Amino acid sequence: MGKPTPSAEPTSSLTVRDNRTGRSYNVPIVNNSVSATDFKAITAPPASGDREEDETEKGLRVADKGFLNTAVMRSQITYIDGDAGVLRYRGYPIEELAVHSSHLETAYLLIYGALPSKDQLNTFEYEVIHHGVVHSDAEDFFRSFRYDAHPMAMMTSALAYLGSYYNEANPSLQGQNLFTRGSKESLAVMDRQIYRLIGKATTLAAMAYRVRQGREFVTPPTGMSYTGSFLYQMDHIGEEKYVPNPVLEKALDTLFLLHADHELNASATTVLQTGSSLVDPYSAIAAGCASLYGPLHGGANEAVIRMLISIGSPDNVPAFIEAVKKREKVLSGFGHRVYKTSDPRSFIVRKTADEVFKITGKDELLETAMALHEAAMKDEYFIKRKLAPNVDFCGLIYRAMGFPLDFFPVLFAVPRVVGWLAHWRQMMLQEGGVKIWRPRQQIYVGAGKRAYVPIDERLPVTGLRETPSHIEHSG
Repeated sequence: MGKPTPSAEPTSSLTVRDNRTGRSYNVPIVNNSVSATDFKAITAPPASGDREEDETEKGLRVADKGFLNTAVMRSQITYIDGDAGVLRYRGYPIEELAVHSSHLETAYLLIYGALPSKDQLNTFEYEVIHHGVVHSDAEDFFRSFRYDAHPMAMMTSALAYLGSYYNEANPSLQGQNLFTRGSKESLAVMDRQIYRLIGKATTLAAMAYRVRQGREFVTPPTGMSYTGSFLYQMDHIGEEKYVPNPVLEKALDTLFLLHADHELNASATTVLQTGSSLVDPYSAIAAGCASLYGPLHGGANEAVIRMLISIGSPDNVPAFIEAVKKREKVLSGFGHRVYKTSDPRSFIVRKTADEVFKITGKDELLETAMALHEAAMKDEYFIKRKLAPNVDFCGLIYRAMGFPLDFFPVLFAVPRVVGWLAHWRQMMLQEGGVKIWRPRQQIYVGAGKRAYVPIDERLPVTGLRETPSHIEHSG
């Protein structure tokens, strides 16, 4: 780049002409992508009106607020075609996995790249389940939270807290190539942390639930499935030979499978951003959990139920639809940053809901949800904007199963630990090693260089966003 382009360029390339200088540049196209660093060669002298901070002589920058069209790594894990409504884990359609697979089998697939043999799956399940027990000190840790602490605050804190037990998993203590060298010993250390994090995710979640209920904690049982053990830890209150309902156990396993990964979403990207500093995996996963906590991500299931409660009955749906069009109300559970048609997981959720409702009875909000779905799918306003139902309606299933509303994000975080670990492991073992994720720079639009003004000579700057708020103090 940076030289006049030959008369005949390779077909897999992009020719860019800089009208500021009249120079043309050839940018290679690989896997239908161009490297942002290639654009650094496109330089120009400062023009009239350019600021010193624009740094035109240091190369062209690529702006992409919110990462709308930026690929940060090469991945073999999950493929999404949002326009066609396609979601595949390692090449397998999500619809097939939901029917034929289980959450832990799919976890093995996402992390290691292939469906396991029977012996491989038995070993993996054994390791995950038997790594579910936490240190007895964890009981004091959970009891240190206020009675009304949000379960996601507890979950995020607990994941980070786990790392304090395992010095052998900390690159800051064992050397920064602990997880990147790819040796047999390194992979064994990595796998042990994978077992621990997946196995203990349900235990930590159950503890966050039970401390809110004022109940004693339950040691993870043996001889149960992953979701069976989870439900046991949450619901067992002394009954002899208690076992969770198998239909609810299977339904939760299916929902966990659907939520196991979703490519580089906000939380997965947070895990990789944090992990790129070569911090221990517990800190990286905790960071992902914190990202998932937000209402634009993992809190969406909760938002759907609150929306349906606010609507009330199906009779109120038309008025709600009109309020959404006028931007007076927010529509949750429809549309997706990625999918421009129906989320493929939403069809599986509906089928799963039917099975659950046979056991629990229909949720009173179901009719309102169905009326909203029918009205939105027929309305030109929503059709034009491609606002089809997404997977966030699975909150109706969680509600029917008796989970508290603010526990919904935890039910998203527990299975997503699998996807976070798959992406983290892939990055640790990628060709060329790990580079810390540090954007070249922001596009600085603030003040230029200015001299310090002594305090007695300054004019006060006022304004709602330019001054701190006045805070009232009690007692």
